[in-house]
Amino acid sequence: MTIAVSGSIATDHLMTFPGKFSELLLADQLEHVSLSFLVDDLVVRRGGVGGNIAYAIGQLGGSPLLIGAVGPDFADYQAWLEASNVDCSGVRVSTKAQTARFVCTTDEAMAQIASFYPGAMSEAREISIAALDPAPDLVLIGANDPAAMVGHTEECRALGIPFAADPSQQLARLDGEDAAKLIDGAEYLFTNEYEWGLLRQKTGLSEDQIAEKVGIRVTTLGSKGVEIIDSDGALIRVGVVPETSKVDPTGVGDGFRAGFLTGHTGGLSIERSAQLGSLVAVLVLETVGTQEWSLDRDDALKRLADAYGTEAADEIAQAL
Repeated sequence: MTIAVSGSIATDHLMTFPGKFSELLLADQLEHVSLSFLVDDLVVRRGGVGGNIAYAIGQLGGSPLLIGAVGPDFADYQAWLEASNVDCSGVRVSTKAQTARFVCTTDEAMAQIASFYPGAMSEAREISIAALDPAPDLVLIGANDPAAMVGHTEECRALGIPFAADPSQQLARLDGEDAAKLIDGAEYLFTNEYEWGLLRQKTGLSEDQIAEKVGIRVTTLGSKGVEIIDSDGALIRVGVVPETSKVDPTGVGDGFRAGFLTGHTGGLSIERSAQLGSLVAVLVLETVGTQEWSLDRDDALKRLADAYGTEAADEIAQAL
C-alpha cells in the first residue's frame, strides 16, 4: 500500500531555554509582551510535518510518497529522505523561495514557543493529487499551505482516494468553514487534545456531528496516551511507552501518526496500531531532532512487550 504524505517540508531550528516561560509571562501584560530568551544551544535539523511523517514511515519499512514544495536548497534533505526509502517524486522545487523554516524554543517544562516561515511551502497548492501516477492508496493531509490542504482534500474526495485529515498547527489559521472542509469524509482524523477542542470551536460542530463526517477519530493526549473512537463509536484508550529520557517533544505527534497508519494499513487492529504509534512517538521524544532516530527492531519489540505485553509485541512484529 502506498501512503502519500502531503505536508510541510522544513528545516527546524531548535533551541532550549533553561527556565519556564510561565514564570515570565505576566497575565495582565500579555497585550504588551516583549521578551527575548537567552537560550543554551541551537540545533538545526530536518523537519516539517510532511518530512517527519514520511521519514518515520520509511524507518518502519514503508515506501511513502512525499508531497510538498521546497526551495533549491533541498538537495541534501532529499538525499537524506531517499536513503530512508521516501519517494520524493511528488515534491515541487521552487525557483523563487527557500525551503520553509521552523524556529522553536523549548523550556524546561517542555512548553514551546515557535514561529514558522512558509517560504516555498506556499507553492504546494500547485501540486495536483490527480497528477500522481500511480495514484496513492491513502493520502495523509497534514499541516501545509492552507490552500494546498483544502485543494488536496477536495481532490481526494473527487477521486475517491481515502484520506487522513491532520490539520494540526494550521487550525489556528484556518476559519471554521475551511476546517470543516478538511475533515468531511476523512477515513482518519488526527488531532491532539487542544486541537480537538479548537476544531469543535472553530467549526461549531459537536462531537457527534464530527463523528458523522469521519471514520476513525484519533486524539493524542500527551503523557496520558491516546483516545480513539472507531467508526462504530467504540472507545479505545492506549497508554504511552515509558520513556528512558525526555529530550524534545518536537515531532512526537508526527511519529505517532506514522506508526499508527503504518500499523493500521498493514492489517493491525486499532489498538495495536496505536501501540506502534506510541513506540515511534517515544523514540522521537528521546532524540534531539525529529528525524535523528532510527528503529532497532529487537529493542522496539522488547519495549513494546514491556509496555503492552508479549502478545501485543508479537502481533505488531508482523507489521515491522
